[in-house]
Amino acid sequence: MTARGTRARSAAAHALEWRIAARLAAVLPEFPAVSLCVAFSGGLDSTVLLAALAALPEVRPRLRALHVDHGLQESSVVWAQHCCGVAHALEVPLEVLTMRARRPRGASLEALARGWRYRLLAGHLTAGEVLLTAHHADDQLETVLLQLLRGAGLPGIAAMPVVAPFAHGRIARPLLDIERAEIDSWARARRLTWIEDDSNADERLDRNYLRRHIVPLLRARWPGATRAVARTARHAAEGQELLDLLARADVARAADGAALRVTTLRALDVPRRRNALRYWIASCGYPLPDTRRLHELAGAVLQARPDANPRVTWNGVSAQRHAERLTLSRTSARIALEPLEWPLLAERSLELPAGIGRLELAPAALGPIDLSAMPPALTVRLRRGGERLRPLRTGPMRTLKSLLQAAHVPLAERERLPLLFDGERLIAAGDLWLDAAVQAGTATTQRARLIWHRA
Repeated sequence: MTARGTRARSAAAHALEWRIAARLAAVLPEFPAVSLCVAFSGGLDSTVLLAALAALPEVRPRLRALHVDHGLQESSVVWAQHCCGVAHALEVPLEVLTMRARRPRGASLEALARGWRYRLLAGHLTAGEVLLTAHHADDQLETVLLQLLRGAGLPGIAAMPVVAPFAHGRIARPLLDIERAEIDSWARARRLTWIEDDSNADERLDRNYLRRHIVPLLRARWPGATRAVARTARHAAEGQELLDLLARADVARAADGAALRVTTLRALDVPRRRNALRYWIASCGYPLPDTRRLHELAGAVLQARPDANPRVTWNGVSAQRHAERLTLSRTSARIALEPLEWPLLAERSLELPAGIGRLELAPAALGPIDLSAMPPALTVRLRRGGERLRPLRTGPMRTLKSLLQAAHVPLAERERLPLLFDGERLIAAGDLWLDAAVQAGTATTQRARLIWHRA
């Protein structure tokens, strides 16, 4: 190969790293002086993202990775070991987060794993840290197509933003304008190794069927489909931003404490009324109702007689009208759990009643808990309100409520979350947050990890 050919190949090899750095610089004003954490599955896409970032000298000192071992497949332990090996070779710190969740009957394995993964990741980010995921342009194309086929509105068609708030930091997707073929080519040129997930070949999953059958046909007819659909997603996101601004103003005018004034809502035309209600429900942390229930809420409920007290329920949520006020509340019954004593010196695990699961304090070489700082016994109970802890050594006390809201933990999950106390001091909230008083430091010799085996 000539010297010119060698230089051209080197430039091509570095092009992807430069594009990733440029994308991060465009969406993160403080880049590269910002802590970055890669959600590392060990697959092709996240392997390329981690390797490319590790190759950037200005990024490496603030770079780390998290891998979630879902425990839903027999090979998950092998995957975790592979990820540790890759991270070690790249000289990037990696922490493995272990999850042991049972799959409820009829539940989607894909949705279950995704939900738990993001909750665990949210709970292990530091203040201001940016979580990076390896979603790319092909993922965006598939997401928009799936949302269209499901009859989604603008939020669904907008698909995945390049950067968005997440937990007490942000989530960014620096590969979102890069196609899978380029990622694959870069990985092979660098001779990277990655995990091939057998579930990606399961065509019973809608996304896999689209990827293997529909998308190739679209590209054969419209080669620029990926870029065109990405533009559509950006247009939809801009449109949704404007609708959110309008809804925020409408909700502010209708606000009556935590409720909304019915008379103010009725003064809006019906589409604008639905837009305000949708925004209000989401901002309160509740799942959105389906189209039929939203239409009922914006129509019949608001038009009913003041003394009728009509109500619409969905997914454990209740929207009810009381005279001229519309309120939201949970409909699920609270779980009863009497405080339990957990003698840590005698028992390293504790079975929880009411189908909440089991707690385990497991020794771990890289665990976040300093065993010498743990008391000999803990009290375990559920939330009562007002709980606080310090999740970062140098940070302030945070209310558990604010942490749960920032991490988007579902309301039903919050009611089941076991809290661990040393007297009146909150030590841990499930396996999501630890108080700084028991967190391991550089001098810690005995480490452990708290695992909540969810029922």
